[in-house]
Amino acid sequence: MYYAPFKIRIYAFLLDYLIIVLYGIFVVGSISLLFHSLISPLFSTSPVIAELTGFLMMTLPVSIYFILCECSSWQGTWGKKKMGIRVVDNSGKRIDIGRAAIRTTIKFLPWEVAHFGIWRLMLPTNISEMTVFVILNAVNLAILLYLIIPLTNRRKKNIYDWAVGTVVIRDEKKA
Repeated sequence: MYYAPFKIRIYAFLLDYLIIVLYGIFVVGSISLLFHSLISPLFSTSPVIAELTGFLMMTLPVSIYFILCECSSWQGTWGKKKMGIRVVDNSGKRIDIGRAAIRTTIKFLPWEVAHFGIWRLMLPTNISEMTVFVILNAVNLAILLYLIIPLTNRRKKNIYDWAVGTVVIRDEKKA
């Protein structure tokens, strides 16, 4: 197996991030404009409701995209496909939906924890500002680890790869 270089994985994620941004602009933006009177109160009264609404509108669809693509015959998202890499288990086989779901959950956990903190800074809550800043700094540390860990091992595995027994490889014909 040819392990995907970390730089290629970053490029693949940036391509996927383009899809995420376009989804956010067109779908979430359209919903927000068309249903402004219904959506606006969801983001202005409670940090719990705001976070849940954001999760349902953004995080969940993005996660489903990653989960379904990585367990599909593509074995990766559009960005991974364009970069000639794919997600496999440690034996080189396609992963199932359960493994893809756990991998994606761990991958996006810092993103969701950041939303937790941000909503508690923006809307009234019983959690102290200092606690929120500690949480947000922990998120920054997690993201830093997500960027460093693949550089520390030959197979370029990230935390979520170690957790579920996956590896990202290059297609042999492109390696």
